[in-house]
Amino acid sequence: MENVIFDINHIYKIYGEMNDEPIIAVNDVSLKISKGDFLSIMGRSGSGKSTLINCISTIDRPSKGNIIINGKNVLDMHDDEISEFRRDKLGFIFQNYNLLESLTIFENICLPLSFNYEKGTGKDIKKNMIENIAEELYIRNILNKYPSECSGGQRQRTAIARALVSNPSILIADEPTGNLDSKNSKELMNVLQRLNKENGITVIVVTHDPLIASYSSRMLYIEDGKIKNTINRNEKNQKEFYNTIMKFNEQQEI
Repeated sequence: MENVIFDINHIYKIYGEMNDEPIIAVNDVSLKISKGDFLSIMGRSGSGKSTLINCISTIDRPSKGNIIINGKNVLDMHDDEISEFRRDKLGFIFQNYNLLESLTIFENICLPLSFNYEKGTGKDIKKNMIENIAEELYIRNILNKYPSECSGGQRQRTAIARALVSNPSILIADEPTGNLDSKNSKELMNVLQRLNKENGITVIVVTHDPLIASYSSRMLYIEDGKIKNTINRNEKNQKEFYNTIMKFNEQQEI
């Protein structure tokens, strides 16, 4: 597999004990994710999806196993190196937006630039970057508003803009459509799909929704912390891939 970004080898995430048994949230997972992949991760609540994402994104470290990022083992990276990787390479989109209510939409989008000195230098540079990404996401007209004055779809687009403003090569979205209606969910996924196809951004989405998963090129199904199945889109169109995922989910009795 060319241009491998994440080479994940037999990782485990083990927490304390319950009834004298260790709690294994991620159980012997191996996986490769390449530049330009669009990966969706599905599974029941408590299956280990979010824990796996946290390990992949370096928010958490595995208890055992290796995660090689761009050829370097996470376990050998210093905290400063990991922070730099997250700052420069990763964009995060959350279900609950995680916007600061005391800041305007413009100021919320600007936040990552405050921590990135190279990309954040110059007031005019910041303004242009934010206005450009806001224009692309159809929220330029609300830049001076506060989150409480905006719709759910506008707030989620703001969260996407904040994730994109530092030009990351990887987007990680944990249940990004959980608080959106079907129209706004579709619009959000169209944005992510366009960013993946046109800009080559690697996208990883955690979701319960087969329709959301059908936008991806590969779906992983997680159960009891393990990858139980992988379904590749291959040459299927989105409707065909959706039907394949639905059929598989019915077999799992989700």
